Order: sequence, then structure tokens, then C-alpha cells
Amino acid sequence: MVKVKPFAAVRPAKSLATEIAAPPYDVLNSEEAKKMAGEKSLLHITKPEIDFDPILPDHDERVYDKAVENFKLWQKNSWLVQDSKPCYYIYAQTMGDRTQYGIVLCAHTDDYSSGIIKKHELTRKDKEEDRMIHVRIQNANIEPVFFAYKDNEELNAIMAATIAGEPENSFIDENGFGHKFWVIDDDRTIERITELFTTTVDAFYVADGHHRTAAAALVGAQKKAQNPNHTGKEEYNYFMAVCFPESQLKILDYNRVLRDLNGLAVTQVIGKLGDDFDIMCKGTEIYTPTQLHEFSMYLDGKWYCLNARPGRYDNNDPIGVLDVTILSRLVLDKIFGIKDLRTDKRIDFVGGIRGLGELARRVDSGEMKVAFALYPVSMKQLIDIADSGNIMPPKTTWFEPKLRSGLAIHKLD
Repeated sequence: MVKVKPFAAVRPAKSLATEIAAPPYDVLNSEEAKKMAGEKSLLHITKPEIDFDPILPDHDERVYDKAVENFKLWQKNSWLVQDSKPCYYIYAQTMGDRTQYGIVLCAHTDDYSSGIIKKHELTRKDKEEDRMIHVRIQNANIEPVFFAYKDNEELNAIMAATIAGEPENSFIDENGFGHKFWVIDDDRTIERITELFTTTVDAFYVADGHHRTAAAALVGAQKKAQNPNHTGKEEYNYFMAVCFPESQLKILDYNRVLRDLNGLAVTQVIGKLGDDFDIMCKGTEIYTPTQLHEFSMYLDGKWYCLNARPGRYDNNDPIGVLDVTILSRLVLDKIFGIKDLRTDKRIDFVGGIRGLGELARRVDSGEMKVAFALYPVSMKQLIDIADSGNIMPPKTTWFEPKLRSGLAIHKLD
């Protein structure tokens, strides 16, 4: 079972939550962050390169120093204030007609190393190192990771009872997404939440934040090695996560655009696709895939429906049956010669939140030559793959809305 604990969060003063809360560090580039950041925005702490003119590279030593300076300043000014006791928290996000409710808690680094916290993507060492530096220099988890867990009726009931009360924070962000935040400070409720997680929840599933999770575990291991009196109960053994019941989560499509046709003419591309797919031209109106193993393609001003033929994939292979695998193997590699999605500069990825119109725009602009849209992966597929110990191909899942950073921070001391 998972190990969890409450924590005394460092949070925005109630009147400042809207000003401080910000998108995650990896959603905006530095120029976008500089343009968005108000005086009190957490972006000055998570992307402090924006405080320099011109903007410095984010790995510059001065940038790391500025991050520490700003975090101390935000606390000195009482823009960020630490709670007086360990609590759990409820964080609600609303996108359109759908709301998801997560419990903000501390997970244990040992659960990551032992596989109780399950991942579905590979991480890159350079990104792990970058996030590890930020955790280490701040001695804090400034931004949470995003976990899923299998539904638990009593935990759902506790959340329902909590959200019946007035939230501590409530605001709408620049994308029109709603964010609400509640504090659970009742001792009995806190004890019961801890008991339920540690006796009934057998795993967490990393939805978003694989590198932050890995970095937190690495920092915990470093601090353990440096402490001759280590007991396993120190705060550095834990890191901050927002944990959502899996039934409330929805994965969006994650689509592909290619810069060239690998020297092929349009007719040749369509001809080669016909070896493995049934193809139907849908004209100029956007066509969205409606089921697994159905793809849409935008090429030369027209949309096409591509259905993978039976026998082209193995239903008993949890990775091979994924649409991202089918597309990679039968199209990106076989036709366009793209073998490594992580390093090939001829391919780019577009999250489903941008809509399929963005695919057409990038092709029509001449920047790209062809686009492929996929049917979204399900939460069941993600959990099944994580439970089996397998890893999904790169850029398979897109979760939305993203967690807002700055509503809670976890100090490691």
C-alpha cells in the first residue's frame, strides 16, 4: 500500500491566490512566462530567468540563485505563508462541464523506488537533473506532481463533505478553467485519510510529472545518504502530489505533425498508407477519430480517415495495440523513416487541448507537410500498462487542465 502524510503547506495569502498561482514551469517558454508574470506570480520562482534583461538561459547559476532569493522574498513579504499544522487539502479543477477533485498530500520517495508509484513514461536524465537542482536549492517541492489512484468510496465521501463548505481559494484562469482549494484541518479526518490511503490504496499512477517525481526521489536519496541519523520519517522522504480518483480523469489526444514527406509525392504517401489502412477522403472539413485504431490525416488541404486493418497489430500486446505504436510502426517509421520520436527533428507533437484546427493551421502555413490525429488513450489502458511494468511510447498522454502551481508548496525541513 502507499505511504502518505499530511503536511503544513506554504500557501498564498487568501487574497493573493489568483495573483500568485501560475501555469507549470514546462507549459510556457521563458518569453511567454515573462509576458504573463505579474509582480507576485510564482513564475518568478519557477522560471526566474524572466527577471533578467535579456532573459538568461534557465540553467545559468544566476537563475538558480534568483529562484532562491525570490522564494525567500515571497515569504518575507507574507505573500506565501506556511500553515501552522500538517493538513490535507482538496484541489478542484473545472474544464467545461467536467470537474475533477484531487487530494493534496505527501507521497513517500520509497514508493517510487519500489514501484508502488507506477510510471508509464521514460524520463530523461537531463530533465531529472534540472528538476532535482530546483528541489535541492529551494529545499522544497515548489510544484506538485499529478497522480491517479483507483477509486475509493470513503475517500470520495470525505472529499464530497469537504467541498460542501466554502473553498479557501476560487478563481478562473486565463484559459477559462476553474480552480478551487479547500483545507482539511480536522484531526480525525486527517487520521482517517491517512489510514484509508495506507490500508486500501495499493498504488499511485503518475499521470503528469514523471521528471518531478524522479527528481523528488533523487533528492530524498541524496539527503538520506548525507544524514547519518536517517530514520525514514524526515520530511525530505516525502514529496507533494495531487491525487485524483482515476474515474474523474480524462486523457486527451496527443497528435503528430511532420515537416516533410520523406521525398514522397502526395499520391505516393496515400498509396503506401493503403498497404495497412483502409482510407477514406473526408474533404476539407475537420475529421476527428471516433474509435481506437482509427486515425485522421491532414494532407494537401484534405482530411482523411485511416482505419488500421485487422492483423496489423496484436490485441494481446499491451504496447503494440496502442494507436501511438501502430502509427509509429506503420506510418512514421515505415513510410517517413522516423525511428526515434525523442530525437528526430522532423516531427513535432500537438496536445489535444489545441484542437485539430491547429494541425490544419500548421500544415496550411507551410511549416509542416502532414498531420495525424489519434483517438485518446483511456485511463484503463494507462493503468493496465503501468501495472504490467510496461512503458508507453513518447508523447502518448495529454492531461488537461494542468495543475496550477503555487496553491501549495511543500518544504523539506
